[in-house]
Amino acid sequence: MRISTMNIQWARRWAVIFLPALLMTVPAGAETLQQAWDISLKVDHSLKAVQESSSAMEQRLKAAKSARLPGLSLDAGYTALDNAPAVKTTTNTGAPVAFPTADKESLSYKAMVTLPLYTSGRISHGIDAANASYNASLAQQSSKTLDLKLKVSEAFVDVLRATRGVEVANSRVASLGGHARDVENMHEQGLASRNDLLATQVDLADAQQDAIKAQNALDVAKSSFNRFLGRPLQQAVALDDLQYEVFDEPLDSLTERSLKQRHELLALHDQISAVNYQAASTRAQTGPQLALSGGYGYQENQYQVYEDQWSINLGVKWDLFDGGVARHQATATEKEAAALQEQYDDLISNINLQVRQYWLDVQETRKRIRVTETAVAQADENLEVTRDRYENGLSTNTDVLIAESLRTRSQNNQANAIYDAVLATLRLKRAVGEL
Repeated sequence: MRISTMNIQWARRWAVIFLPALLMTVPAGAETLQQAWDISLKVDHSLKAVQESSSAMEQRLKAAKSARLPGLSLDAGYTALDNAPAVKTTTNTGAPVAFPTADKESLSYKAMVTLPLYTSGRISHGIDAANASYNASLAQQSSKTLDLKLKVSEAFVDVLRATRGVEVANSRVASLGGHARDVENMHEQGLASRNDLLATQVDLADAQQDAIKAQNALDVAKSSFNRFLGRPLQQAVALDDLQYEVFDEPLDSLTERSLKQRHELLALHDQISAVNYQAASTRAQTGPQLALSGGYGYQENQYQVYEDQWSINLGVKWDLFDGGVARHQATATEKEAAALQEQYDDLISNINLQVRQYWLDVQETRKRIRVTETAVAQADENLEVTRDRYENGLSTNTDVLIAESLRTRSQNNQANAIYDAVLATLRLKRAVGEL
């Protein structure tokens, strides 16, 4: 009977050791990170808002380009006067006489085409400003896309981390549950004290509480993940596990590439250009404006020989002085460009810091993984040896509980090291602008 009990105990111990590995097996149809990205990019409202802003900028660019094209205007009206227009004169004899010059009621209409020929750069600079603004909006859209992918990645990793936390917590409950039964059997046989039994039961209750908390954390993580994908928060989640990548590229190379690729920098650069072009367009309003216009007009008037007329006009307008309005507006716009330039310079410094920080995180987590791999194996062996010694009266129950706690801690440390490494790599890619 003693041999049978020992066999069961050994089987239980090996099951506890290998249970986490079995639970980590990827279920059929598990969702990959790429699939999660693809779904989130289709349903995220904040990204759609940025896309709509880009569409608006595109329409503004088209409007700016349309300013170079001829404009057609149509005017029509019906006029009724209280008295018919007339001129007053005198005859040869000196008698006063009045002659009507237009009808008391009349219809008129006109169609005119106007083509700007020269605007001192007002239109061309306006087009350049709109084009730069549109490019900036596209860069912002790309930046928002990468931000969303990183957020989804973090939610994805949170689910994996929480899943692993549940597995470790349940493994601890199973291991302590088995130990508690062993201690209870030994207590009934007089081989263990009641203090050992109580201490084991208290530790088991604590493990069960941690398992409940771990399960709640997993449910919250899944709900957060589902929100990013536009799904019901309670929808079941099955994710493909992620493996950390070995990232050996030198820091200097990553930093140099990030300054060339970061969409935030490109967006600010285009915004600065757009504002400068706007300032130039504003100043051009006080320069000569040359336009060609022509069209057809009709004025109903029985006293007029030709009621309809074709016309063409070459006109110049030059606002020599406007009180300084255009100059001050242009200067204000240039100040906005200077402010954006300061933001640009500050962003360069922040990007350098981000790349360095996440590069160091990658190095740190890689070292932690190597340490925790050894620690997990040692903790498993330590627990096995300690329990065997306890059953043979060579160790205390406290030693077993401490060994179990060390095993749980080493498993959590390993999971955290792995998923911290995964996140560090993803964040480094985002910092470089390549996620």
